Amino acid sequence: MKKIIYILNGPNLNLLGEREPEIYGSESIDDIQKLTEQYAKSKNTDVIFKQTNHEGELIEMIHDARKKSDGLIINPAGYTHTSVAIYDALLSLEIPIIEVHISNIYKREKFRHSSYVSMAANSVISGFGIDGYIFALESMLKNIKN
Repeated sequence: MKKIIYILNGPNLNLLGEREPEIYGSESIDDIQKLTEQYAKSKNTDVIFKQTNHEGELIEMIHDARKKSDGLIINPAGYTHTSVAIYDALLSLEIPIIEVHISNIYKREKFRHSSYVSMAANSVISGFGIDGYIFALESMLKNIKN
């Protein structure tokens, strides 16, 4: 049976390729979606890839993943450091969770060094650019292998 992995992305990631390319690179969110979908397909896995700028909508997506997914990869972006509500939603999951960040959050402003999401995630991948999404998929598939 095919595995289903949710890849959820938070606020401002729709501006990838335009916003601060010196930090986030020149690839767009669409490029990341294509990359992850191609990789997943090569591993007989389906990816549900979504992005939102709204906290409540991201929480609804997490709730959806709870019922329909074998694993969750999440780049919560700015909500990483601020959202107890997203942390609480993640605690309801009984599937592996991998937190991904394009930039190395520990080389940036001090407030970015703290993550509510990390307290709920099984692991964190940070600072590898968009390759971090592929690293997360590889790791996720190893974790959910049955």
